[in-house]
Amino acid sequence: MKLWEKGISTDKQIEHFTIGNDRELDLVLAKYDAIGSIAHTKMLGKINLLTTIETNSLVIALEEIILDIEKGNFIIEDDFEDVHSKIEYLLTTKLGETGKKIHTARSRNDQVLVDMHLYLKDVIIEFKEQLKTLFDLLLELANKHQNVLLPGYTHLQIAMPSSFGMWFSSYAESFIDDVTLLNATLKIINQNPLGSAAGYGSSFPINRTYTTQELGFETLKYNPIAAQMSRGKSEKTVAFAMSSVAATLSKFAMDVCLYMNQNFDFISLPANLTTGSSIMPHKKNPDVFELIRGKCNKIQALPYEITIITNNLPSGYHRDLQLLKEGLFPAIQNLKACLDIAIHSIKQIQIKDNILDDKKYNYLFTVDAINELVVAGIPFRDAYKTVANQIENNIFKSPKITKHSHEGSINNLCLEEIRNKMNLEY
Repeated sequence: MKLWEKGISTDKQIEHFTIGNDRELDLVLAKYDAIGSIAHTKMLGKINLLTTIETNSLVIALEEIILDIEKGNFIIEDDFEDVHSKIEYLLTTKLGETGKKIHTARSRNDQVLVDMHLYLKDVIIEFKEQLKTLFDLLLELANKHQNVLLPGYTHLQIAMPSSFGMWFSSYAESFIDDVTLLNATLKIINQNPLGSAAGYGSSFPINRTYTTQELGFETLKYNPIAAQMSRGKSEKTVAFAMSSVAATLSKFAMDVCLYMNQNFDFISLPANLTTGSSIMPHKKNPDVFELIRGKCNKIQALPYEITIITNNLPSGYHRDLQLLKEGLFPAIQNLKACLDIAIHSIKQIQIKDNILDDKKYNYLFTVDAINELVVAGIPFRDAYKTVANQIENNIFKSPKITKHSHEGSINNLCLEEIRNKMNLEY
């Protein structure tokens, strides 16, 4: 069944190519299509295009479909082009002529739009919940390990003292930026496109304010062409926000892989979170963080894939837009999985103590040696040259006391301020 059928059969090869894997992807949208249809049905009743009996029977039938979807009993067979045709078929089969009225003042275009907006709203909210859990965990670890010093690196060369408190809380604060971007994305998504029909509105006296309230959107997309143009733009906006989250998570995963390396040996993972080698019995590999890194790097390519598909399209609907789901939906599931496994694994990271006792880290404190000279009244540039000469002549002595006195400045982490900053985004 196709919503556009006119009694002329479609070439089977053309049909297979144009539908692609849309049936499988549309299962993600099935619940939202029914929810959008309930709001549309109630609106048709409000403007007397449906009787009260028709409205009530359609709403009840759609609610039953939602229950089937939630139970996992809803499928889209090969006889149907997409989720929209399957749901309309179920309504028509059950309610006869009443079911055929559901598409009044509506196009499949704005059905897809409202489905996507509702789905992406839920996705963004779920990402925010996951990030809040991860944020709280990172701050907890920062507080717990704030006095454990950690060598800092620039250019992958020994640089200055840091701490595990700084490391954990730096990623916590970085995730705030990602949540800010998700909030901006939510504002763009949270606009009702229902009623834009094929992109040029409807001649029926539809009440778009009613469906906006019924569906829980913050506002509506007033111009129907603008509503249609949000297809592609919405997906790309979400993809950029996901890319930002993925970039932060990927960098953290790389740190974990690096810090577990025996040449660094800053952290370890319990054996049950690592994998082994088929030939080397000593191996305990951080595969989970390598896969987080790889999956998140792949997600960062998504905005550009969507851009390439959509950037030369004029206004109006084009079938190219169907392809956006193929990249976006799996990426959403992958990012959710990466966040879940990161939360599971990070809480079990084991921190090494006394890392800085290794003599190779003595140069971490060259800046402290300079500062001591500056405090004694020597100009900074002269103090810098003095310490530089000591290093070149191999007579530099690390001010060991700094390893303890540094804790005050390093670990002034402002954890409560960081927490308050995050709370403003929720």
